[in-house]
Amino acid sequence: MATPDLDPDLLRAFVAVAEYRSFTRAATMLNRTQSAVSMQIKRLEERLGVALFIRTKAHVDLSAPGEALLGYARRILLLNQEAVDRLREHKVEGLVRIGVMDDYGSLVLPPLLSNFASNYPGIHVEMETGLTAHMPQRLGEAFDLVIAMHPVGEGGGEFLRREQAVWASSAVELIERIDPLPVALYPPGCLFRKWAMEALDSHNRGWRLAFVSHSMAAVESIAAQGLAVTIFKASTFPKKLRALTERDGMPRLPAADICLHRAPNISRPASLLADHIVLGMAQPVLSLAS
Repeated sequence: MATPDLDPDLLRAFVAVAEYRSFTRAATMLNRTQSAVSMQIKRLEERLGVALFIRTKAHVDLSAPGEALLGYARRILLLNQEAVDRLREHKVEGLVRIGVMDDYGSLVLPPLLSNFASNYPGIHVEMETGLTAHMPQRLGEAFDLVIAMHPVGEGGGEFLRREQAVWASSAVELIERIDPLPVALYPPGCLFRKWAMEALDSHNRGWRLAFVSHSMAAVESIAAQGLAVTIFKASTFPKKLRALTERDGMPRLPAADICLHRAPNISRPASLLADHIVLGMAQPVLSLAS
C-alpha cells in the first residue's frame, strides 16, 4: 500500500482547527469558508484513514491520532515555509518592530529570530521588551508585531500558547512561611502583579510588596536570595528557583493566553516574521504547577 501524501494545504487547515478548536475561527484565520475547511479535514482524514477530531455541538477536540499528528504537521509546515522562503524570498528587505514580554524576549524569541535572520538577512528586527498590556494599542505607530499576555480567552490577537502562572521562591529558604509574605513583583499594569495580589487577598494571606522592578533578572535574583516570592511562567521558570504550590500554602494562580497581534496593513517583512513566530512557538508548554 502506497504511503499517503501529507498535502501542506490540508495540514495547514488541520493545524488551524486544532489550535482554535473551532472550524469557524480556523476558516476566518485561513480566509476560507467553513465548508471548505471541513472538506479539507475530511480529505485528510480519508487519506490517513483515521478520525482527527472528536466533534460535539459545543466543542471540537483532537482525537488520539489527531494529537499524534499535530506535532508532525507543525514541523512539516515549518520546514515547507523555510524551504520556500529560502529559495524565493530570501532577498526580502525591511525593518520589523516587535514588542514582547521580558522573559519571552530573553529566552523564547532569540532562537526564533536567529533562525529567521539566517533565512532573511535583509530583514532587520528591533525588539522592545516590557509590560505588554498597552503595547497592542501602539501597533502601527510603534510596533509591527506584539506578543502579549492576556487572561484566558481575552485580549484578541492570534493565539500562540497557554502559560500557567507559577509561584517561585528560593531553592533553599522557606520564605513562603514568613508572615506577612514578602513579594517581588513587576510594576502596575502587569497581569501577574494583579493576579498575585488578588490571590493572596482572596485567601486572607498577609503580604507586603518587598521589591518592584521591570527587570525579570532582578526579580529572579531577589527571589533566589530568599528575600521574596514572585511569579513566573511555567515555560520560562528559572532553574535555580523552587516552584510553590497549594501544598506550600500558596493560592492557585490562573493561566494566561500568549497572543500575537499584527499591525493593520502589515508589511511583507513583518508578515513573514509573524508567520515564522506562529509556527515556531506552536509547541506544547510544560506546566510546573499542580
